[in-house]
Amino acid sequence: MSTDSTIQPVAADIIGVIESLAPPILAEHWDNCGLQVGSRTWPVKKVWIALDPLLEVVREAAGQEVDLLVTHHPLLFNPLRSIDVETPVGKIVETALTAHMAIYSAHTNLDSASEGLNHIFAGVIGLHDLVPMVPCDAEESGRQGGAPAGMGRIGRLDQPLSLAELAHRIRIRFNLPGVKIVGEPESMVDRVAVCSGSGSSLLDAFLNSDAQVYLTGDLRYHDARRVEDDGRAMIDVGHFASEHIFIDPLVAHLRQAARHAGWSVDIDPCRIERDPFKWIE
Repeated sequence: MSTDSTIQPVAADIIGVIESLAPPILAEHWDNCGLQVGSRTWPVKKVWIALDPLLEVVREAAGQEVDLLVTHHPLLFNPLRSIDVETPVGKIVETALTAHMAIYSAHTNLDSASEGLNHIFAGVIGLHDLVPMVPCDAEESGRQGGAPAGMGRIGRLDQPLSLAELAHRIRIRFNLPGVKIVGEPESMVDRVAVCSGSGSSLLDAFLNSDAQVYLTGDLRYHDARRVEDDGRAMIDVGHFASEHIFIDPLVAHLRQAARHAGWSVDIDPCRIERDPFKWIE
């Protein structure tokens, strides 16, 4: 997608749009959102949006002359003691810098944003009357224009469904070969909690809520037992499927901002990523 204008943005311009949607203040204290590699002053003609800054993604982006790679998962979580280009992270840093490509990550701030990843997740399922599972404090929420911000979402279906029917809806809408469920397939649900990615950390918030079923990824055996003992239900959508859905909406959001600002920039989704888990029939 290209605009017909001649204004050349820099990385900081694109990052500013992202941070208006997902303010850094919303990030969890342990997270490392923000610029991972490069400079905010670098000119940007081409942007890619991806879930992970994998080596194959970074190499393909460099080959396509991408100037800014925006990912959900950060490249760097822990401080580096050295940059050894024989290590996976070192190779990624070397590839990005050689290509003069910046890498920026919006992670838990995008998860918590009022119109961020969990809002998108809930929308795909068809939930309404959304509230955060774990709301942000008043100062953080105020920066979201009064809209509810926080981790996870709880919402209501248009009409009650059985757990099996809801699982089928999810399988179809996320194009999955199958999903794992906990609970009685014929039990009826209308109040649903969701958390994109790995949702075990919000399990207590789900159990303390009025939601009957919890949708997330990376569910653990003992999580399942706790939910089963409480007489409720869970559906494991998978980490990749529950987060990869942010890419097209963010592309659309950035394209609209670029048109409004008159920027000459291409903004596209990365199309080479795949879920690492495979199903064998």
